[in-house]
Amino acid sequence: MTANNGDGFDQVARDAVYRAMFTRRDVRSHFLPDPLDDDVLARLLLAAHHAPSVGFMQPWNFIVIRDAERRRHVRDLFLAAREQELPAMEADRQALYRKLKLEGICESALNICITCDRQRSHNSPLGRWHNPEMDLYSTVCAVQNFWLAARAEGVGVGWVSIIEAQALKSLLSIPEHVTPIAYLCVGRVSEFAARPDLETHGWGQRLPLPELIMSETFSGQGEALLKTSVSRLNAASVGLAPKP
Repeated sequence: MTANNGDGFDQVARDAVYRAMFTRRDVRSHFLPDPLDDDVLARLLLAAHHAPSVGFMQPWNFIVIRDAERRRHVRDLFLAAREQELPAMEADRQALYRKLKLEGICESALNICITCDRQRSHNSPLGRWHNPEMDLYSTVCAVQNFWLAARAEGVGVGWVSIIEAQALKSLLSIPEHVTPIAYLCVGRVSEFAARPDLETHGWGQRLPLPELIMSETFSGQGEALLKTSVSRLNAASVGLAPKP
């Protein structure tokens, strides 16, 4: 009996899904001054709200931040946190780090802080009894849904992780039992880069996928045929992303 693939997407739809994945970028610059239409933002938030969550806990909330003064205060938190990171780096990395554009807090149309309410599944710990951090991981799935939907809409998203969490909670009046997961800069952009900024500027390179595939156990060797198939593929070769 052959498997029923009746619910599979057609080629055009599949290409669109993979294109969103391969061309998603962490946007830090090229934001346009245009406001983001509320209907578009609503679609992005709806996509985030339909993310998978362990135990169907749906632990996320979305704080939409438009006020320019509040965003300037957030940027001050970023600048302070960035300076705190520098001593842990080698001198050459410090120089490169200072040159990198790592946020668009004030330039983007708006900011969104996606949080995790760690008490939301308190009375129904399905999936969290042995792994209590699953609510955090579920919220990250909401971030990714938002990000991919934004790429499909032509909206740039940048994740600002260089912020001290407790200071951000204080600034945004986030309750103690709620954890900020992602602070996002969101808005229309003039372009999406062909490659991730950190790769372009030499901070790091994409790891070869075949080296990350194990067989049966973490130290297991094998999967030679799969690795060969993977080696033949990349975003450009299958027509799902522009060639650099």
